[in-house]
Amino acid sequence: MKSGKGEGKGVGLGNIARKNARPVGQRGLRRESKAARQARAREIVARLKRKYPNAKCSLHYENPFQLLVATILSAQCTDERVNLVTPKLFERFPEPDDLAGAKPEEVEEIVKSTGFFRNKTKSLLGMSNALVERHKGVVPDTMTDLVKLPGVGRKTANVLLGNAFGKTEGIVVDTHVARLSGRLGLTPQTDAVKIEQDLIPLIERPDWTILAHLFIDHGRAVCKAPKPLCEVCILNDICPSSRI
Repeated sequence: MKSGKGEGKGVGLGNIARKNARPVGQRGLRRESKAARQARAREIVARLKRKYPNAKCSLHYENPFQLLVATILSAQCTDERVNLVTPKLFERFPEPDDLAGAKPEEVEEIVKSTGFFRNKTKSLLGMSNALVERHKGVVPDTMTDLVKLPGVGRKTANVLLGNAFGKTEGIVVDTHVARLSGRLGLTPQTDAVKIEQDLIPLIERPDWTILAHLFIDHGRAVCKAPKPLCEVCILNDICPSSRI
């Protein structure tokens, strides 16, 4: 199914070879020039922006500390579940120093439904203590400082920098971004850091933050795991994994 006029499919990008519904491999990527892949990547972003004009972070937060807590809790858990848990957590522990002094058992009880609650509680308490001891209770706004916090890796740091501070230091790679990047032939990698490294030169820097939200929305609605809805996908003419 082709999209209507409003989706604005690009000219000349529909001739990408499509063999099957699996991500393209390294050989397939070598057949596409870097310039062609970059042009296709930017067309993908443009179409998804039109399709999902309200794409944004789905975690609920009011300040960088709340987003940091919510992002740590979102590991191996849906954002919807996290959003059900955080209001009680933030009411009980509104600031880093409040959470830093919390009893682990109390935090575990609140976050239990997000899964891996003991490890997440350990990360939350460690992160909060580090904020108090190293940063006077203020969430830092640099990649270097963020990744030194307990429970904070590059993905979480990218979420904070892009959404809480408006800084485009990198691209968030979660399960949706990894899946769509492979299916769309933007990378053959499966490691999150390597996927990010492949995406960065393909995507214009102002779009680094929104890219994850666009891929998440499209991944949830259309490019699902395990079976994508290629027949209604607005990218099916420029996706090498499309079954159409």
